[in-house]
Amino acid sequence: MDAQSMGVAAEPCALVVRRVGMFGGAFDPPHLAHRELAEVALAQLGLDVLHILPTGQAWHKARPLSGAEHRLAMCELVFGDLEKACVDARETLRVGPSYTADTLIELAKEYPGAELFMVIGADQLLAFKSWVRWEEVMDLATLAVAQRPPQGPDAALEQGLAADISHVDVPFVPLNMPLHHISATAIRARASAANGHGPDLDRLVSNDVASYISTHSLYQDPT
Repeated sequence: MDAQSMGVAAEPCALVVRRVGMFGGAFDPPHLAHRELAEVALAQLGLDVLHILPTGQAWHKARPLSGAEHRLAMCELVFGDLEKACVDARETLRVGPSYTADTLIELAKEYPGAELFMVIGADQLLAFKSWVRWEEVMDLATLAVAQRPPQGPDAALEQGLAADISHVDVPFVPLNMPLHHISATAIRARASAANGHGPDLDRLVSNDVASYISTHSLYQDPT
């Protein structure tokens, strides 16, 4: 049986394709809104393949991420049954900071002539010009943007900005999906408060991910 008939890719996601998506992030943990965004991107962009890319050493993250092995395992639970999506470990295998531009360069070589799309949220779009080599990212891929409700103490200000992303001076393709009040930060806090599991957690992540978080005692305060 060949790789395509099994629903998996042999050499990473090596298919004959014309439209390739990149959906990167910490995925610490991946949650229900991540899954829906992947589904929407595949359908609305007509993608032949969507690479799910947990980040390696994130240059922009102040906090340490959970181990790559956990984030990859949880991504497999969330996206593993999604046709045309593949969990791609390449960024977790890099030494040093991981940059989106490097991944796009690699994908462009793997899929010669294909159109590349980078799937992001509105919050990422607002900060896009702070990214390392953002101009290079723009040259390599089309941004595909979905909104989500902002979180944290600046939520009111951020909500106003998010509602006005059409005026961001960066070209992008909008992804039409409902807004979700889900954030990985809130999930980690609830997991810690509930000793890794609980009704609130189950509403934010899949049952498999909730069980994984509990089994591996992720997001628990060691003190």
